[in-house]
Amino acid sequence: MTKYNTEPLKCWNKAKKLRLDYYENYRAAHEKGGLRWAGGAWTFDAIPAGLGKDVWGLASEPYGASIAFERDLSMLCLEVVESKGYARDLCSYMRNYWGSILLSKWPNQFGGGPFPVADFIWQDHICCSHAKWYQTVSDIEGGIPQFTIDVAAGAYTDIIPGPWNDLPPHRLDYLVGQMHDGIDWLEETTGRQYRDDLLIEAVKNDIMSTSLWAEICTLNKAKPAPLEEKAMYSLYVLAVMMKANGEVVEFYKELLEEVKYRVDNNIAAVANERFRLITDTQPPWGFLDIYRHMEKYGAVSVGSLYTFALAGAWEVKNDGTWGARTPPWENGFEIDDRDSALRALAEWTLSRPEWAHFYNPHLKTEMMKRIVKEWQCDGVVLHYNRGCEGLTLGIAENRLGLIESGIPVLSYEGNMGDEREFDKDRTLTRFDTWMDSQGLEIIKEGQ
Repeated sequence: MTKYNTEPLKCWNKAKKLRLDYYENYRAAHEKGGLRWAGGAWTFDAIPAGLGKDVWGLASEPYGASIAFERDLSMLCLEVVESKGYARDLCSYMRNYWGSILLSKWPNQFGGGPFPVADFIWQDHICCSHAKWYQTVSDIEGGIPQFTIDVAAGAYTDIIPGPWNDLPPHRLDYLVGQMHDGIDWLEETTGRQYRDDLLIEAVKNDIMSTSLWAEICTLNKAKPAPLEEKAMYSLYVLAVMMKANGEVVEFYKELLEEVKYRVDNNIAAVANERFRLITDTQPPWGFLDIYRHMEKYGAVSVGSLYTFALAGAWEVKNDGTWGARTPPWENGFEIDDRDSALRALAEWTLSRPEWAHFYNPHLKTEMMKRIVKEWQCDGVVLHYNRGCEGLTLGIAENRLGLIESGIPVLSYEGNMGDEREFDKDRTLTRFDTWMDSQGLEIIKEGQ
């Protein structure tokens, strides 16, 4: 057995503080004379930033995942939503979120208390439930003003060399036009004068944070992997919640240097690494110890398309491999006014690989095959996640495509945010059986 040195991340506590501050700033916004807005983690959070430094948002998907982790609260939320007649097969993030509002309960991990209601809703729509999610929120809360941008404007072919193809100008114009309309709506709704300088600053932060996160993920191509996915969930989420925040940019710069140090000094995330894999979509958030179970075999999850690309911006480099996307100003595109900022933000956001497979599951299969090759993986674990229709769409086709390419695949059923649809014992048995089929046994102490 190869044994590697390992140590905790030095910047771990800073990541935790950034996350807690995010939720506290949202909760206490009115006490500071500021505004609160609600919207999805995929929405353009750089645009409300133009209203002022005292405007804070609540990204719905990470909030729903946080409730799922707090399992007792999650059960109360899910049950009250079902008692109101909403279907159990809807997005479990959405049901946890709605339940938190209906119960007026703010999670204990964020200090508890009543749910802080938003002043306005700023959302986009790519997943089937995005716009309808907040239409219901508005109805529950008595009519919160809502603006939703249609972002289903990407251009993808059946076979692409990487995560991004040329975007037809008219499709980009369609998205940018909605952004301009949205700014007018924000001014009218809030009564505030919009500041383009704050927009430009926020757009540049968005670009930098997502490019830096991708660069951090590329370092996991190293053996041993400096990061493992369970820890990465607490790191990538900062760019998911507040990618336009300058503090996230500075944190990722610090994290990047620390991960480089770990690579240079063979500091591993898992000391007994001998089998590398990737996962897929959201995990069952209340049962993250399944990752620790895999590590008993010396198996490390080095990431996933979800972890890499929900918050990461990628491009195909000159050597044909995936790497962090180059900011547009380094290619001569200057961001110096409202239109150029919105155009850069629209094009940059649509380029994220995680958006591509909404168009065709084949695209996701090809991207996963690329990750397996470039990150030197031995297998793939697929979560048949009934809690997310969008990201799980086509997963059976993904499984077949990976198997046809000779890649070992383990699949298990569950739900990212509803523990009633996850059988832990059965899942661990599937893991044990699959590990045995790969010639792996649990590593006993002293081996």
